[in-house]
Order: sequence, then C-alpha cells, then structure tokens
Amino acid sequence: MPEPPAANGPDYVQSFAPRIGRRCRVLILGSMPGARSLAAGQYYAHPQNQFWPTMQAVFGVGADLPYEQRVARLLASGVGLWDVLRGCERRGSLDSAITVETEVPNAIPELLAQRHDIAVIAFNGAKAAQAFRRHVAAQIAPQRLDRLNLHALPSTSPAHASMSRDEKLRRWSILAAAAA
Repeated sequence: MPEPPAANGPDYVQSFAPRIGRRCRVLILGSMPGARSLAAGQYYAHPQNQFWPTMQAVFGVGADLPYEQRVARLLASGVGLWDVLRGCERRGSLDSAITVETEVPNAIPELLAQRHDIAVIAFNGAKAAQAFRRHVAAQIAPQRLDRLNLHALPSTSPAHASMSRDEKLRRWSILAAAAA
C-alpha cells in the first residue's frame, strides 16, 4: 500500500500490529490508537476509556489485570483487536483530527482472506466504521463480506460522552454471543 506524502511528518501516527489469537470469531476494529495508547504501546491505554471495563462486563476479562493478561484473556475469548487505519496524519488524539487524505488502511482484506474463523467485525466508534467503508469493504471478496456480521458500536473513548456508559455497555453486549 502506498504511503501518503505526509507519512514522515510530525503529526503522522501509525497503529499497532493486530492482536489475534488462534481462534478468533470477533474482530474489534478501532480507527487509530490515541496518543496515550501510542505512548504506552497498548490498545486503549487512556484510563478514562471504557474499553477494558466493557470487555470485563461482556467477556469477563478483568479490567484491572496487567495489560498482557487482559489481551491474552480477550484472545482466549475468541476476540481480536486491530485498527482500520495503519497510518494517518492526526494532531492530538481525536478521530475528528484525522486528515482523511492521509489515511492508509491496514491489510484487513488479506487477514479476512486467511482467517475464515472471523465471523463478526465490531467497529469501536463511527470513525472506524466510516474508514472501513471508505478504504476496506470494496477490497474484500463479496462472498466473504456477505458472510461477515458488521456491528457499528459506540466509541468507548472518553471523547464520546453523549451516550451513557450503561447504554454503551448495552450495545456492546451483542458481542457476548458472537464470540462463543
């Protein structure tokens, strides 16, 4: 995939490698890790992000466990993590600050061509779903795309405060049965 011209600029950020276990039924896709996550080298590292408490409620993954144990338990539950975007220009952490022209998607079509166990894709926020539609969906074989259950879920980010924590959790709970 080609790099955008700004790939080496001071506001260019890159996502993490995917975290996918041997058995992955659900793939949770964010847009791009925020500044705190990038600095920590961890998915959803901001202390006010509700991702890990949500994973505790939905999959029983202890939010207070050390990071690698949380990830291991999530993977053991059949849930993987990645981001739609491999890189982009963004000042700060907000999805709204991403410069659309610089978005470079991750190799999600290639992953889905190899991993037929992935049956559900859950988007952590509107930007992730939007970037997937813009950059990824048309690159997935139509018969594979038709077999996927796509769920646009509310962002667990502290910036998405217009929805209550309880409502977010209610919506995310749809994934409990999907990973089983």
